[in-house]
Amino acid sequence: MSDHLDFTHETRPVRVVFRPGAATGAVATETARLGLRRLLVVCGARGADTARAVADALGPACAGLHDGALPHVPVEAADRVVAVARAAGADGCVAVGGGSAIGLGKALALRTGLPLIAVPSTYAGSEATAVWGVTENGAKRTGQDAVVQPRAILYDPQLTHSLPVALSVTSGINAIAHAAEALYAPDRSPLIALMAEDGVRAMAGALPEVAADPGSPRARGRALYAAWLCGSCLGATAMGLHHKLCHVLGGGFGLPHAETHTVVLPHVLAHNAPAAPEALAVLARALGTGDAPRALHDLAARLGAPTSLAELGLKESDLTAAAEQVAAQTYPNPREVTVPGVLALLRAAHAGDPPSGS
Repeated sequence: MSDHLDFTHETRPVRVVFRPGAATGAVATETARLGLRRLLVVCGARGADTARAVADALGPACAGLHDGALPHVPVEAADRVVAVARAAGADGCVAVGGGSAIGLGKALALRTGLPLIAVPSTYAGSEATAVWGVTENGAKRTGQDAVVQPRAILYDPQLTHSLPVALSVTSGINAIAHAAEALYAPDRSPLIALMAEDGVRAMAGALPEVAADPGSPRARGRALYAAWLCGSCLGATAMGLHHKLCHVLGGGFGLPHAETHTVVLPHVLAHNAPAAPEALAVLARALGTGDAPRALHDLAARLGAPTSLAELGLKESDLTAAAEQVAAQTYPNPREVTVPGVLALLRAAHAGDPPSGS
C-alpha cells in the first residue's frame, strides 16, 4: 500500500446470505423480508433445473419461470423478459445462474424498476455490482445504475458442484480479473485492495482443488467466497482496459465471456505492468510468484482452459478492428491505450504466447 492515503469508499446496501442450501432454503424468507409477493424467476436453458427448484421453494410467490437468458444480454432477450414480467404482474425478480441470467435480471430491473434477488451459480461476480450490459447491433453497451444492484444475494456453494470443471476454471479466472483491475483502478481504496488480494489468493488456491475434486464442498465454498470478494471489487471500482477489451470481443465478435477473460487477462496485465507496479506486486504476492501475468497464463494452461483467442474462434483479420474499437473509447487505465499497444497485446493473445511486458 502507498504511504500516502487519499481515497473515497462507498458501500452500497446489499444483503448477502452465504450458506449451503441458501438457494432454496432462504429465498422465500428473503423475498418476504423485501415485501415481495409475485416473483418472476429468470435463468438460462442450462440452469433451468436449478431455477425450477428455486421457483418451487417460492411456492405461491412465484409468478412464473422464464429461461430466456443468453450471453451478453441481446436487446431482444431484454425486450422479451420485460413483456413476460408485465404479463405475469411480477413485483420482483429472482435471477438464478451465471452472468447471463443475472444480466437479464438487471436488464429487467433497469427497464421496470423491479427489485432483483440474485442466486449465482458461477463465479462471474455480476451479482455484486450495479453495472448492466446489453448487446445491440453487434455492440455491447454498459452502464451503471443503482436500480440494477441486487437487493439480496444468495450464495449457495451447492449450486456450483455441478458446474463443469472447464467452466469453473474460466469463470474463476474471470473473477480474478475483477480483483486485478480493481488494484489499479483510480477509485480503489485500502479495503478494496485487501479484498482483491484475498480474493485472488483464495480463487487461485481453490481452482486446482475444484479441478481435482469437483464435488469438494471445501473447494467449491472457497471458490464462491473468492468470487464474492472479487465481484465486490468489480462493483466498487471502475474497470480498465481488460474489461473494455473483453466487452468488445464478446459483444462485437461473439466470443464466449469467461473464456475470453481467461485468455486476455495475462496479456493485459503484462501490458499494464510498467504503469502499475504496486498492483502487479500485490497480485504476485497473492499468487505466490514473481510474475503474476505468467502465473495466470500457466494456471489456465495447467487446468485445461483456453490460452489463445484463436481457440475461441477470433480471426486474425479481426484484430485490427477490435484494437481500433477499444482505443476509440474512454475509460480509466494506468497505461495509455493506443491502437498499436492493443494490437500487439491482441496478437500475443491470439497466438497464445506466454505474456511478456512491453
